[in-house]
Amino acid sequence: MNKTFVSYNNIVSSLGFNSETVVENIRNEVSGLKLIDNKNVLPEPFYSALINSEELEQAFLKLQPKEDFTRLEKMMITSLNEVIQSSKIELNERVGFIISTTKGNIDALDENNPFPIERAYLSELGKNIKEFFSFKNDAIVVSNACVSGILAIAIAKRYIQQNTYDHVFIVSGDVVTEFILSGFNSFQALSNVPCRPYDKNRTGINIGEVAASVLVTNNSKNLSNNAVEILGESSCNDANHISGPSRTGEGLYRSMFSALNQANLKTKDIDYISAHGTATMFNDEMEAIAINRLELQKVPLNSLKGYFGHTLGASGLLETIVGMHSLFNNTLYASKGFETLGVSKPINVITKTTSKELKTFLKTASGFGGCNTAVIFKKINQTKNHV
Repeated sequence: MNKTFVSYNNIVSSLGFNSETVVENIRNEVSGLKLIDNKNVLPEPFYSALINSEELEQAFLKLQPKEDFTRLEKMMITSLNEVIQSSKIELNERVGFIISTTKGNIDALDENNPFPIERAYLSELGKNIKEFFSFKNDAIVVSNACVSGILAIAIAKRYIQQNTYDHVFIVSGDVVTEFILSGFNSFQALSNVPCRPYDKNRTGINIGEVAASVLVTNNSKNLSNNAVEILGESSCNDANHISGPSRTGEGLYRSMFSALNQANLKTKDIDYISAHGTATMFNDEMEAIAINRLELQKVPLNSLKGYFGHTLGASGLLETIVGMHSLFNNTLYASKGFETLGVSKPINVITKTTSKELKTFLKTASGFGGCNTAVIFKKINQTKNHV
C-alpha cells in the first residue's frame, strides 16, 4: 500500500484562528470555555466555547464572498481556505473533498434565521462550500455523530489507497445552537461548570463550536512540518444503544485492536492517546475499560474537551490536528479539568504539560448510535526540539 499523510491544517476556534495559536493556548492551559447567559438559547447559564462573531466576520470578508453564507459555512470556508492556500494544490479531478459534521446548518431551522429551512440539508452545505472553492468533485458529507471528524480521515485514506484521489481536503465543523443545547440538556448531560474528563467529580459535558481543516495526501513531498503518516485505522459500531456506549467498550476496543493490526504495531509502540473524554459518566468509564482491555492503560492520555468543550462532529479532526502538533513539538499537553481519577480502571491521564520524545499517537472517538473510530499516526519530521 502507498503511504498516506495528513499535512497542512487549520483550526478556527475560541482559542484562535490558526493551529499554532490554538496549540500555544493549550500549552499555557488556557481554556476557551466561558459562562454564557443567553435565555434565548437556554433558560439557565451554561459553559460553552464560542467563536467570536466579529473576528469571524472580519476573517471571512477578507475572502471577498459574493453571496450570503451561514455562520457554519463562514467558519468552514475561513478554515479550509488556509489549508488550500498553504498546500498550493490545484483543485482538479484527482482532488477529493470531504465535509464532516454532526448537525450542519441546524440553525436554519430556528424561527428567526434569515436562511430558508432547506439550508439545513447537509447536501446544501456541501454544495455551497464546493462552489465557493470550485472543487471539481462533489462534496462527500460524513455525518456519523461524534466520530465524523476522525472517520473522515480514515475515509480519505481509503479513497487515496483505492486510487480514487491523490489528495483529499477535509473540513469539519459544528455550531452551538438552541437545538443542540436543548437536546443534550434533555439527556441531563450538560454540566453547569467547566467539564472535567475522567475526574471523579465530573458532571457532564460542555458544548463548543469549531471549524478544522486538513489535507490528506499521497505525496510525500511538499508536506507541512508537522505532517504525520496514517499507519492504521478502523471503525466499529457496538449497536448498544441510541445514545449510550457499550458498557464493556466493545466497539472502541475492536476499533483500536484493528487499527493496531493494520498498522502492524504493538501497544508498546503507542506513545500517546488523544482520547474522546466527554466527561459524562458512561463515556469516560467505557473508554477506561476499552483501554485496559487492550493493555494501553500506562500510555499517556488526554482529553481536550476542557479547552473547547465537545465540538461534536468536528472534535475528532480538531483533536487530530492538536495531536499532530503534539508529536512535532514533542510535548504532552495537560488534560484540563482533571484532578482525581473517577473511572474504575487505571488510565494515565496527563496532569501537566510535559516534554517527551514522541513518534506515534492513537486518536479515538465514540458517538451516539454506538459508533467508534480509532486512527494511528506517526511523526515524519524528526527535527523539532522540545517546546
